[in-house]
Amino acid sequence: MTENLNDKIIIYQSEDGKTQLDVKLEGETVWLTQAQMVELFQSSKATISEHIKHIIEDDELDANSTVRKFRTVQQEGKRQVSRIVAYYNLDMIISVGYRVNTKRGIRFRQWANSVLKQYLVKGYAINENIRKHQIAELRQLIQVLGRAIQQQPAKTTDESNALFDVVVDYTYALDTLDNYDYQRLHIAKTTKEEPFHATYENAMHEIDMLRQKFGGSVLFGNEKDESFKSSIGQIYQTFDGTELYPSVEEKAAMLLYLVTKNHSFSDGNKRIAATLFLWFMNNNAILYRPDGTKRIADNTLVALTLMIAESKTEEKDIMVKVVVNLINQAN
Repeated sequence: MTENLNDKIIIYQSEDGKTQLDVKLEGETVWLTQAQMVELFQSSKATISEHIKHIIEDDELDANSTVRKFRTVQQEGKRQVSRIVAYYNLDMIISVGYRVNTKRGIRFRQWANSVLKQYLVKGYAINENIRKHQIAELRQLIQVLGRAIQQQPAKTTDESNALFDVVVDYTYALDTLDNYDYQRLHIAKTTKEEPFHATYENAMHEIDMLRQKFGGSVLFGNEKDESFKSSIGQIYQTFDGTELYPSVEEKAAMLLYLVTKNHSFSDGNKRIAATLFLWFMNNNAILYRPDGTKRIADNTLVALTLMIAESKTEEKDIMVKVVVNLINQAN
């Protein structure tokens, strides 16, 4: 089946070195020809063709869903000619981008990283009213990125590992969102034993240590009001003699949420929130798994903190539940 495609695809390279695609969508995805991918990645037609061939042969992507033929009007000399041209969708573009070993390829990987993080950070994946097909589309994109990352050149290992941490953790996060959508997202597999008790005094001591270690502005950690003291007390809040947040994981999640959202300090609120979150988990012996690895990757914590900062007040419960489900004993 052949379709008409007359939309122009504009490739823009920003001054800071990032590559941004400003495109019109067809069928809710982006379509590029091999020639346009050659231009985007500053590679050769033979190289792009070889990558596409291997991607399909290795069953990384299915040709039926990623390749379509459009009737396109193109300039050939002085004539405008209508020809049938093969186009490749965003999944294929990303997969090729991770294989191309050129400066543009590296910049594209950085662009893909920033796009993925924007989806995650801006709440694309956390809106409790998000439609099921949007979750499925985002999960599919994450899976494609995850497969493509494995094909990256060795010299980009740090970059790929950092993104892979986010990909893996957020694939799990999306599963928790499915559970939430069907009212199956519960607080479970949490830790009741709590050897460490956070106080305003020991938390401020930790903030002082953070200030000494990293420096920063004179306003860093400077309290604007009494809200930080209130945040510490709130994680131990009770009702009728029963704790509202009975597990270590729930208290840690609430601490991260409250310190991020309350803006108690003149500067450094998100860094302080993330630090106290790890400090609380570590002192209560839940930061590390039995094998010595962290329950939550640093990049994931950064993304979570930014997501909380961007979230709405009415989304507090879902944010706390997602955090708990990312740090509980199932991880």
